Parts: sequence; structure tokens; C-alpha cells
Amino acid sequence: MSSRTYSKAKRVVVIGAGIGGLTAAALLAHRGYQVLVLDQALVPGGCASTFKRRGFTFDVGATQVAGLEPGGIHHRIFAELDIDLPEATPCDPACAVYLPGETQPISVWRDPDRWQAERQRQFPGSEPFWQLMADLFRYSWAFQSRDPVLPPRNLWDFGQLVQAVRPGTLFTLPHTFSTVGQVLRWYGLGGDRRLKTFLDLQLKLYSQVDAEDTALLYAATALGVSQEPQGLYHLQGSMQVLSDRLVASLERDGGKLLMRHTVEQIYTENGQAKAIAIRNQKTGEIWTETADHIVANVTVQNLMQLLGTEAPKGYERRVEKLPSASGAFVVYLGVDQSAIPADCPPHLQFLYDYDGPIGENNSLFVSVSHPGDGRAPEGKATVIASSFTDPTIWSHCDNYESLKQQYTEEAIARLSQFFHLTPETLVHTEAATPRTFAHFTGRDRGIVGGIGQRIPTFGPFGFANRTPVKHLWLVGDSTHPGEGTAGVSYSALTVVRQIEA
Repeated sequence: MSSRTYSKAKRVVVIGAGIGGLTAAALLAHRGYQVLVLDQALVPGGCASTFKRRGFTFDVGATQVAGLEPGGIHHRIFAELDIDLPEATPCDPACAVYLPGETQPISVWRDPDRWQAERQRQFPGSEPFWQLMADLFRYSWAFQSRDPVLPPRNLWDFGQLVQAVRPGTLFTLPHTFSTVGQVLRWYGLGGDRRLKTFLDLQLKLYSQVDAEDTALLYAATALGVSQEPQGLYHLQGSMQVLSDRLVASLERDGGKLLMRHTVEQIYTENGQAKAIAIRNQKTGEIWTETADHIVANVTVQNLMQLLGTEAPKGYERRVEKLPSASGAFVVYLGVDQSAIPADCPPHLQFLYDYDGPIGENNSLFVSVSHPGDGRAPEGKATVIASSFTDPTIWSHCDNYESLKQQYTEEAIARLSQFFHLTPETLVHTEAATPRTFAHFTGRDRGIVGGIGQRIPTFGPFGFANRTPVKHLWLVGDSTHPGEGTAGVSYSALTVVRQIEA
């Protein structure tokens, strides 16, 4: 094993080239730090990367983006980096949700008035609940836009948190320990199966748990961000444009990105992160890289593995006690355009049986390309359908390929109820399981979406960017404010500010 050291101060090593890691790296390089980014995959982007097959471009995981509007997190970061925002189209509706046995969807419109009329028609008597959610979103969004540090771990963090508080923020405090399920019962809506199921479906996408367990304040943001002046966006080309532009900014400002390099261990000394062990996947060479700061864009479970016996025991016990996380089963279809119904929304959600789980192909979240968006050849389209699944099903199965084929056929059969899928219209079929995600992203057991946003793990009670190991930082969907490219970018900005402080 060789050792490489650099004399220049303020050297930062970033583990993982997902959007959180690349954002932190690009910002630090732009602010004058010497930055090295390492990732074990072939291409950067993590769960927001892409792959190509037979002329089709498939988004691996993430398929929509928030925070491109003026003042949004991507808008702010790209402006600081002096790079152009990617071309994008607002999703309107943000999602069309089909409940079991229903042929007309619940459309989550971008226009707030149109969405209000839709939900009043779909869920009579529920408007007081939605008005509370709108108020909580307004105050929570303003609070988040002032860049609080959550959860705070020292005086500087606490100072940033206090500076972000305004009188309106106090409106949210009584709801800190509330869940969506509790509030539904307060409003006499606990027995509204359609409303509860709709909320379960939408919240599971963002919080990883259903309405009963999702923290109310987190839910308010997750449900409110799709309306103007915010919104969800469909990127032109693919999700890869986000990471490509961040890499270009990083390298322009002197930073370095090494793909196909695996970080095998984080070394500490007297409670402080000092170095990492790196393995070049092509040559097998292993060496040690020292740094003033180490930024880990990994799951908190992966972080424990990297620290090994040097992990703080209390921190390790907390990670071990986390509820089981979800994986994803995803089917990627390249189809003839004739397979897509007219006026098909870019994102749809289907639940097939009220008594079944949200996941395991009983529910599917579907993203559909549109003509000219760069994801398919002319006259063709992509359909990407994902479903939550238990990772242990895939790690302990006797016949993995058979199970994968079974899930693929079930998903296509479900999708054929809406799309015109036949041997003639299906051009390409491919599937991914938690084992696929574990292999290509390095995420522990192939889990996706971060930590469930329950009361004990959201916001002020979650995992901090500032770890118990000095100069070791955690970014990504294990930290506040959670999953999605916007969420992990907030996480990255927080770490950059903490390092500078």
C-alpha cells in the first residue's frame, strides 16, 4: 500500500459522486478548496444517473427534479457556480394517481387553485386538513430557505438555526411531534379510505413511510412543493445533465473526479478523520489519501462500514436500531410511441388492490418520456415503473433470476392495463432489483430513498451532517431534508457552510 499526501491546506476528499457529493465538491472547489471525488461506479450521478440501450436513455432512479425555480436550491447553487440550469419542463400535473378500480385519476395540478378544486372534488370535507398543510408548507418553506442547520450539533449550527427562525416559524412548532395520521383523525378524516390511500401513495414516494407514520411537517413540504411558484420538473435529455454540469464546474475549478475507485476505509486518529483507503478497480492498486475534511455521500449504513471498528459506539447503535429500509424493483421499457395513451402525464401512480401493500408490484410509480425530450428515438418512448420492495427478498432468494423474471412479467401485466404493451410495441425490456442498485451504486443492500421521515428521524431529530467524528461529514438522503436531488443539494450546501465555518 502506498501513501499520497498533498502539502496544500484545505484539502477535501468526497466519497461518492451522487448529486449530494458532486454539489458539495463543486461548491468547495469554487470556494478555493482542493477537492478529490471518488466513486466506485462507471458514471457519476448515483441514483440520478442514466444508462443507454438501443437508442433509449433510461433514468436509473430519480426521474423528476424540484428546486429549479428562482430561489430554488438548484437555481441558487448553479448561479453561485456560474453554470447554466438545464432545460426543463414543469410537470403539470405533477402526478396522476389511479386508485383501485378507478379509471379517472386524482391529478396533482401545479396551479394551486386548480389543485384545490381537484382535491375538493375528490375528497369532500377534507379542505381544513389541506389548508393546514398549506399553512405549514408556507412557513416551513420560508424557514428552510433561510438555511437552518438541522439538527444542530454545536454552537455555530445552533446559531444558524436560530437566525432562520421568524414569528411564522413558531406556527409550526406545536406540530413538531404530529404525524399525518394523527391530524387526519383530528379532522375526522381517519375513516376516509380514498384520502388516506392517496396520501399513503404520495408520501411513501418522499418519506419512505405511509401517512400514519410520516412526520406532519415533512409531509407538508412533500405535498406542497409540486405547486407554483415551486414545482416538479422533467429535464430535457435525462437526469444525467445535473451531474454532468456539476462535474464540469468541479473540473473547471481545479477539482478532480475519479470513477471506478472504491473507498474501502476511513481512518481516524484521536476522534478526527484523517485519511481514506482507496482501491483502483482497474489496476487493483490500493493507497492512502490524507485530507483536512472527508465528505461522505453515502448512506449512514455505508458510513458505519467505512469506519468499521473506529465507528463511535453510540452512533453505531443508533444506526443499528433504524427500521428496515426499502429497496426498489424497477422495470425499464423502450416502447413504440403508439403504446402511450394520448395526453399521458409524465408521472403516474397506480394502486391495484386496497388490501395489498404499497410496493411489491401492487403499486407502481411510472415516468413516461415525451416526444423530443432526448430519451428515445423518434417515434419511440421510455416507460420506467418502480415499486418498493423488501431488499431481503432479493438477497435471500433461492433463484434470483426466476424471481426477477416473475416481478418483470407482473409489472408489465399491470402496466398493460393502461399502456398498449404488446410484443409489437415493446422494443426493449430490462429490470433492476435491490441487488442491481447495490452493485451499481454501492448503497447498502441496494436501499433507496434515505431514512424514513418518522418523528424520531426527521429534521431536528435526524442524522446530522456533522458526524461525531471531527472533520467527517455526511451528505445525502440520510440527512436533512431527505431524499431527492433538491434535498441532497440542501444537505451539501449545509456541509459546505459548516466546513467554511
